Amino acid sequence: MSETLSKYLPEQAVKPVFELIVVNQVHLKIVNERVTRHGDYRKGLSGKHEITVNASLNKYKFLITLIHEISHLVAFEKFGRNIKPHGNEWKYTFQRLMIPFIRPEIFPNHLLPLLARHFKNPSASSDTDARLSLALKQFDEQNDKSHIFEIPFGSVFRIYNGKIFKKVALRTKRFECLEISSGKIYLFNPNAEVELLPS
Repeated sequence: MSETLSKYLPEQAVKPVFELIVVNQVHLKIVNERVTRHGDYRKGLSGKHEITVNASLNKYKFLITLIHEISHLVAFEKFGRNIKPHGNEWKYTFQRLMIPFIRPEIFPNHLLPLLARHFKNPSASSDTDARLSLALKQFDEQNDKSHIFEIPFGSVFRIYNGKIFKKVALRTKRFECLEISSGKIYLFNPNAEVELLPS
């Protein structure tokens, strides 16, 4: 297992992550990319703790996602199954489990202040923290996608499921985009990756 983890995690994180997996009896599956989620946790019918994480994540996103999912397991075990999945008990657990990893041996220096800020009050997805998400994306493999915040207003773009939108306005932190086929307005995070279409 340690050998497998070393392909997906920063080197200094492998041993402490392996220990968390053993202590919490996690059955970890590394799976092909799912667009709608980076990972998930469930307690199987046999009582096994099953966690899946996308193989396509860069090593820093993989680490954050795996600790996020282990935090669900630990929070449910400690506080009971009736807690909210991303409520205060989970946030507390995620902070506690993640803090030992927020150090320069594991993350590049320029990510440390962004991680420290994010983990003061962690959200259900690091993708909703636009600054952290963009900083983490620089470690992804290159692709031909653009971020919503980069494209001009009036641009037409396609998202992962084939739907086509036009960027129309900024509302506080998110962008209003018009779905061409339905005429409905949807809100997009600035760091959403889209395929820009020729105008």
